Amino acid sequence: MTIRARAPYIVLAALYLLSGLAGFLSPYRYQEQDRNHFYAPPTKLHFQDTAGRWHLRPFVYRMVLSDPLEVRYQEDPSVAYPVKFFVAGSSYRLLGLFPMRHHLFGVDAPGRIFLLGSDQLGRDVFSRSAYASQVSLALALAAVLLSFGIGLPVGCVAGYYGGKTDTLLMWLADLVLAIPGLYFILAVRGALPLDTPTLPALALLILILGLLGWAPVARVVRASTLSLKEREFVLASRASGGSSAGILIRHIAPHLASFTFTQAALTAPFYVLAEVTLSYLGLGVSEPLPSWGNMLTEAHNPVVLQRFWWMLSPGLFLFLTVVAWNWVGNALRDFFDPHSEPL
Repeated sequence: MTIRARAPYIVLAALYLLSGLAGFLSPYRYQEQDRNHFYAPPTKLHFQDTAGRWHLRPFVYRMVLSDPLEVRYQEDPSVAYPVKFFVAGSSYRLLGLFPMRHHLFGVDAPGRIFLLGSDQLGRDVFSRSAYASQVSLALALAAVLLSFGIGLPVGCVAGYYGGKTDTLLMWLADLVLAIPGLYFILAVRGALPLDTPTLPALALLILILGLLGWAPVARVVRASTLSLKEREFVLASRASGGSSAGILIRHIAPHLASFTFTQAALTAPFYVLAEVTLSYLGLGVSEPLPSWGNMLTEAHNPVVLQRFWWMLSPGLFLFLTVVAWNWVGNALRDFFDPHSEPL
């Protein structure tokens, strides 16, 4: 496999590694504020000091707010802070399970290191983007599992049994397809109290996206099952007394693996974008829990976007995620069906 072919898998692996190890890879907690460094630009890493001496260990200078009205910072070369690795800091749970206090890198207080700058409250944008990846990536996986967990068996049963069963299940799928997803989510979210905790609201969002997403899967699986059930190996298994459940599990389901993996990879970006869009509109994840969507709300202000460009950093993570998932989906499609037309 060439490097170009491996690229999307490497990018996805890096993003999910960032998500799983967000607490360790981030120098600060996502809610940690420093009001003395609001809208601070990305910190510059130095290897050469003012005397011209080179250092193997990178260091940063203390940033001073030189113009509060224009929000301009300048470095104070008289105070340098070496970048340290595996430093003790705020507590977190690695992979959500193991309590830890050590972070991959950091600097001694009162020094600050903002790889992607800070926001209006002095919170580290890189740390918040890393924690936000947990929300977007986990939601996408959960919604894909739910939608395919419903759509695959429904499509198989409808296509294999046919008749009234097929008619009833496909009528139900058409009913779901007719529901305008965005307006339905708006209605459900509007019916909830404003002080609904974030995690229950996130679980409800996963449930809604999954329940709205199974119908297209079921329709395609049904069409494939209608073709597969007339194949010789299925007819032979049926003639030898095989049960319907056994035929579906042992003969039909394995032939749907290529569609399942390919379609799941192509569907995941939709759920990521759906979560980001809803959080951007204030209907998904809300502060202080970060999401790429609610982090981008600050960047919709033209003044902020013009002066503090690093507030668009979450959009870069979103772009990489969507492109990588689509790239993986196309690669899987080409692998399973090399004669298919490129999208």
